[in-house]
Amino acid sequence: MVHEMQKSAGADILLDQAEGLRRMRVQKAVKVIAVASGKGGVGKTNIAANLAIALAQKGAKPLLFDADLGLGNIDILLGLSPRYNLSHVISGEKSIQDVLVTGPRGIRILPAASGIARMAVLDSQAQASLIHAVSQLDIEVDYLLIDLAAGIAGDVLTFSRAAQDVIVIVSNEPASITDAYALIKVLSRDHGVKRFRVLPNMVRDQHEGQLLFQRVAAVADRYLDVTLDLVGTVPMDMALRSAVRSQRAIVELYPDSPAACAIRELASTVRSWPLPSGSAGHMTFFMERLLSAERAQQNL
Repeated sequence: MVHEMQKSAGADILLDQAEGLRRMRVQKAVKVIAVASGKGGVGKTNIAANLAIALAQKGAKPLLFDADLGLGNIDILLGLSPRYNLSHVISGEKSIQDVLVTGPRGIRILPAASGIARMAVLDSQAQASLIHAVSQLDIEVDYLLIDLAAGIAGDVLTFSRAAQDVIVIVSNEPASITDAYALIKVLSRDHGVKRFRVLPNMVRDQHEGQLLFQRVAAVADRYLDVTLDLVGTVPMDMALRSAVRSQRAIVELYPDSPAACAIRELASTVRSWPLPSGSAGHMTFFMERLLSAERAQQNL
């Protein structure tokens, strides 16, 4: 009797997953971009949040996913106070619509949970819950921006493998350069990611940003089989500190500041990247790759 109940529960999980993936296949194309960094303190979350808002300013419909599952802080950065987070979705307590919050320019944000188990150890029931939740997403999205935790933890590798593009944020300090290279090396050698978009942040000027990119690219070209693209540079800007203290996005609070202008240029660059076609462009493709990456990570 118990065996039959277990078989029935397993079948229900598979049906939930299959139904969720079928529903997601009818959605429009979505560009999935992971925003990563080798170490903390390089402005990664600020870039992710402001990029989402800059995309919305240009008419896009981004969804910003705070995937720093232990220490998410996009809500704090933007002065938001979400009542619920991803853990409530996975547990089935709330729908994804309940958890989503609206930020500046109407961007939608999926807040992280503090202290929940990382994605790589979700069991089949939790995976099914997540797929089902995303399949219920009833909003128009054309960009999914994933703000990852810093470093090379399991969830960072999982999300990076599932994304279509990875933007690596790097600053001009030895630890940031070394750790950015380490992140690129692990993702390329062990997880099959072969193309990276590099964004120098908090540099004095464009020239310094280009030199910083060349330092990272020179080492990568020598030792790794990867392609690195320079996608822009963001200068050091005192207006950014003021925006952070005000819990506002710099692209809104100080739209003419050097950093805001650079982030809007980045948004234009991102908008020029073609949306994937066919099934590879649907949210289902991301979810399938995500679950596949989770299973592979568990087997390491």
